[in-house]
Amino acid sequence: MFVGEGIDWRHRGDYIAKHGLTPDVADEAFADPNRLVIDPDPASVSGRTIRIIGWSSASKALITVIVLPDEGVTWGVDAWPSNTTDQRRYREEPTDVDQ
Repeated sequence: MFVGEGIDWRHRGDYIAKHGLTPDVADEAFADPNRLVIDPDPASVSGRTIRIIGWSSASKALITVIVLPDEGVTWGVDAWPSNTTDQRRYREEPTDVDQ
């Protein structure tokens, strides 16, 4: 699904700091084997972004990560500590491992 299974944060890494996160924390949530992938992101205007909800042990929290796959690169768009809706989705919906 994602090229190289890594996120390129070169343009938005500093942006997610406003939520108290670093690219390393977002990458850890992205790599969660139990992550939930919602494609497309329900809040996406373009319909091209994907929402990933995963666990970060570094932050001891669920993290919501928004990525944009484009021409072989998975661009990091945003990330934040998951709200109660995303926490419920993570607990209740089938994850990558379940599918």
